[in-house]
Amino acid sequence: MSEKVYEGSYVASGLKIGVVCGRFNELFTTRLVEGAKDVFVRSGGNLHDFEVAWVPGSFEVPLICEKLAKKDTYDAIIALGLVITGKTSHADHINSMVASSIGDISRKYELPVVYGVVTAENLEQAMERAGTKLGNRGSSACQTAIEMANLIKQIDA
Repeated sequence: MSEKVYEGSYVASGLKIGVVCGRFNELFTTRLVEGAKDVFVRSGGNLHDFEVAWVPGSFEVPLICEKLAKKDTYDAIIALGLVITGKTSHADHINSMVASSIGDISRKYELPVVYGVVTAENLEQAMERAGTKLGNRGSSACQTAIEMANLIKQIDA
């Protein structure tokens, strides 16, 4: 007798994904959303099932993630944004609050709420994480959302 193994697939067909993205640093954040959308479609998802809510900045992302989670219509939510570290600790406080809030929402609603907020020290690092050398954080966040949504469906079946 072997153990039962649960493992999510990377097939987006039939899934509904919500994306919440901070508009601040829009040059980069639009690329994060495009990366997520590309992965969703390439994984078999229908664009009608991919919804995006834009908020002013990363600090506002958790509130709208929770509003979407309450609707109980999404299989997963992706939180995207970009925080560039400055000369003060402001970015650290934003990142810590956003990450903690995203985890709380995910547990509260038993829903994958995937943290895809990029933290960069400068514009070069931001560019690298928004689709150049280091890939696209929106793409990888969407892959995680698809896998987790399918894993939860499997466990709940």
